[in-house]
Amino acid sequence: MKPVCLVMGAGAGIGGTVGKRFAQEGYHAVLCRRTDQEGLNTLVADIEGAGGTATGHLLNAIDPDGIEQRVAAIEADIGAIEVVVFNLGAQIGNRPLADTSYKAFELGWRMATFALFRLASAVCPLMEARGSGAILVTSATAAMRGNAGQHSHAAAMGGRRLLCQSLNAEFGPKGIHIAHIVIDGSVDAPDTLGKMLGPEGFQKLRETKGLEHDGLMLPAKIAETYLHLAQQHRSTWTFEMDLRAFSDLPWFNH
Repeated sequence: MKPVCLVMGAGAGIGGTVGKRFAQEGYHAVLCRRTDQEGLNTLVADIEGAGGTATGHLLNAIDPDGIEQRVAAIEADIGAIEVVVFNLGAQIGNRPLADTSYKAFELGWRMATFALFRLASAVCPLMEARGSGAILVTSATAAMRGNAGQHSHAAAMGGRRLLCQSLNAEFGPKGIHIAHIVIDGSVDAPDTLGKMLGPEGFQKLRETKGLEHDGLMLPAKIAETYLHLAQQHRSTWTFEMDLRAFSDLPWFNH
């Protein structure tokens, strides 16, 4: 029975690419995303076409019991979840305080922080009983620095970071590797940056900053880092790292 890598937020960018990389390494990739059954089927087919195994599920992380039921089903029907990749975004767009409703603010928290809490509540006892496991959490510049218009996003991602610290403090000594990965830059991903900019704007940015210029972060290269984190020896575990293109200023120098 193969070990399982569960990816929450398995789009065509970081999440799906990380799932593919773990499948290449012999994991069964369980890919979960909120919408786009066709895109999910394509990801699964790509993995299987390359000789790996995967299953895909549509899952809205804010639905009651959805995360918990999915974890239980995976453990019962597929195998032990050895790696979790929590890659859910929580960006609701730049909004001034007056245009940020209570509902919108809470939505960011539910996606970024509460969903991670629920997932950890479901998988950490299982990993603790086995004495091993890894939870790799994708984060953002907003976890490190708040900006105008980012009331919901920065508060939610800052909460995500501190939740990771608390999880690490409790479960690191029990053999569970928690890693908080700050994506401090633009990712060459059609379903995130591409949707924000539109097809023409995205292609123009790729031609001026990405492609051979290496100014956009490449999901395939990010995936190598996630695999490295999951395979680190426990004598040298990384808790937090930030990734960015060589040509970008880091968040702490802005």
